[in-house]
Amino acid sequence: MDLEEYNPWWFHEEDPDIEEWNTLEYKYMPSWIRELSLEPFSVNFIIGPRRVGKTLGVKLLIKQLLENRISNPYEIFYYDCTMLDDQNDLLDVLRAYLKLKESKRIKSSLIFLDEVTSVRNWWKGIIDLINRKKLRNDVVVIMGSVLINLDRSIGHFAGRRGNGKILEIMPLGFRDYYQLIFGVEEYFERKGQEAFEMYLKTGGYAAYLNRRIRKSDIVGSLKADLRSLEREKDPETAREILGAIISKAPSPVSYSELARDVGINRDTVRSYISVLVELKILLEIPFSEHGKMVLQNKNRKIAIRDPLMARALAEWAKVKLEDSVLYEWVVQEHLYRKFREIYYFMSENYEIDAVVPGMRVEVKSGKSLGRRYPSDVIILTGRDVPRFLHAIQYHHALE
Repeated sequence: MDLEEYNPWWFHEEDPDIEEWNTLEYKYMPSWIRELSLEPFSVNFIIGPRRVGKTLGVKLLIKQLLENRISNPYEIFYYDCTMLDDQNDLLDVLRAYLKLKESKRIKSSLIFLDEVTSVRNWWKGIIDLINRKKLRNDVVVIMGSVLINLDRSIGHFAGRRGNGKILEIMPLGFRDYYQLIFGVEEYFERKGQEAFEMYLKTGGYAAYLNRRIRKSDIVGSLKADLRSLEREKDPETAREILGAIISKAPSPVSYSELARDVGINRDTVRSYISVLVELKILLEIPFSEHGKMVLQNKNRKIAIRDPLMARALAEWAKVKLEDSVLYEWVVQEHLYRKFREIYYFMSENYEIDAVVPGMRVEVKSGKSLGRRYPSDVIILTGRDVPRFLHAIQYHHALE
């Protein structure tokens, strides 16, 4: 196995991903890298959809550590696990590095394992080393797509994560996007409007903004994820369900209603939506009055979690996507990222798109229609949305 190939800094060479990053038009240092625990012993998890910059973020962190903190480059080990088959292969790689570490008289190291979800039973090898105290002075960072959630493997690390954290990495939120475009943190109205118009087209995918991916890559990644599940999901059925969701958005909808539209049974729709939620494609928003009593038997709103993702899936499903729907979805997504819960409310007189702790928000893509709302409801007209989104700060750590 060629450990050196993945660790060019051992020889004081630049990583190819960093070399490419230096050529990009839009460059940024992800804020989430500051949330990782670098205190031994730690097992961190970085999870999220494909193509959102998890690998690049880690490479930028490594660059930063080598410049400011790490004196011996062999203290940092990175490995892309894509070519490994099972936990035995992974164990071989880790043992080889631990042997090298010992020969270099390194007491504590940072170990980055990328694309672990491609390795069968990957967690068994790492837990074996943890149980035998082989990693007690180290920090391990495990990276993978959201499929890591679906196989429940993180649960095997209960009581074995030390100081580690679980970070969920999604496409950029609007605040980070604004800073990426203009290089400033302070909000200016004209810049905010310009950035928001771009955000609705490109979403938070910096790779799309830098012309490194296309919408077809997002659809292709989803198809691959669906086919790789233990209980494989048919991409064609997912396409039809997503088309029905987009066509009915932003109105609340039931599983039964979607099932009738697609021509399948209700339980199948529920199963697919559950998977799409775990894949971080969809966000389900149940009914609740003031965020207190959640009524699961009521229709629910279903949002797609990023504008580019929504455009790609609408194109795939051959349905029209209105900008007014994106306005509502973007606000709901940002509030969910901050509060980790979100609901909607509807009465005979009015509807509230987002109910979160201490806040109720209604989104109007154009001007307010003059309908009377309770005094505590924030009404966002189209031009209000960018400033509102820019003010929202959130953390990526789930726990």
